[in-house]
Amino acid sequence: MTDPAFRDARPGPPAPPSLPAAGDLPDGAEIGALIRHVPGKRRIHAGRWQGRDAVFRLATPETAAMQAREWQEACRIWPVMQGPRYRTAEPLAHLPELHLVVMAQVPGTPLLDLVAQLRGPRRAARLAPAAAWLRRYTDVSEGWRAARCTGWLARAERAAQAQPFAELRGIEAGILDGIGRIAARIDGADWRVAICHGDFHPNNLLAEGRRLTGIDTGGSARMPVLKDVARFLMHMARRGVCPSRRMWCGVDEGMRDAFFEAFAMTEAERRLVLPFFLGIEALIRTETEALRPRRIRIAERVYGALRDDLGRIDLT
Repeated sequence: MTDPAFRDARPGPPAPPSLPAAGDLPDGAEIGALIRHVPGKRRIHAGRWQGRDAVFRLATPETAAMQAREWQEACRIWPVMQGPRYRTAEPLAHLPELHLVVMAQVPGTPLLDLVAQLRGPRRAARLAPAAAWLRRYTDVSEGWRAARCTGWLARAERAAQAQPFAELRGIEAGILDGIGRIAARIDGADWRVAICHGDFHPNNLLAEGRRLTGIDTGGSARMPVLKDVARFLMHMARRGVCPSRRMWCGVDEGMRDAFFEAFAMTEAERRLVLPFFLGIEALIRTETEALRPRRIRIAERVYGALRDDLGRIDLT
């Protein structure tokens, strides 16, 4: 689920998709209440499909090709992610003529919402299995590929230009300098890639008992795995969630260690690649002026810590 308080620096969205007429739906399909509208991309509704509770994802015509790839990815990963603890939602139907995908409804509580109800060590204990979930997801497609940092840096630079808060703009200049230094060191070396979640953050994992089920698994292209790791860690940090009360590169050190262990990260991944993608993730999701003052204060603290730690990395 994309947080509307952050945005990429992109052109305005196309018109929202309209619901199909009831007569256009197959027997046994009922579209119900709106769950979420992502402008320019999709509408998500609750409903029923062949007697089962379901989620209906309606794309715009402009995003229909992306939806088809998301459907293929959901079908690819679902048989893999059906263990007792780590799962994905079951794909039920793809109706391309209606730009519609139907997924089984998943029981559970969004992980970050659940953690917000806990205190002390229980928060860290509930978050840590998320690292194992992602490891399970990426393991079947994992490989290594020559690092290409230029495109990531260009995207970060474009987004930084749209930052509306002067204090954050100053901090982000230091982050850009830090990840630029790292890029010069790692570009062309191998980094870990896989077919990733693509929007991996705590509220895209639903917790039911000890089970975690991933939703919105739309990433159907190979990408650096540590970008997904950075997405998760920075999403927590921007909301002031730091269960270990120790900060590293602006994010929770304890959760960082859970990812270190789950992926058996190399020294280069720990010291260079993950900090690089934390910088990328901090920059590409630009704060909006509608964000609450508390969230801006947290961003200043998180980004400042990230900038300072990036500046201390030894590249020799």
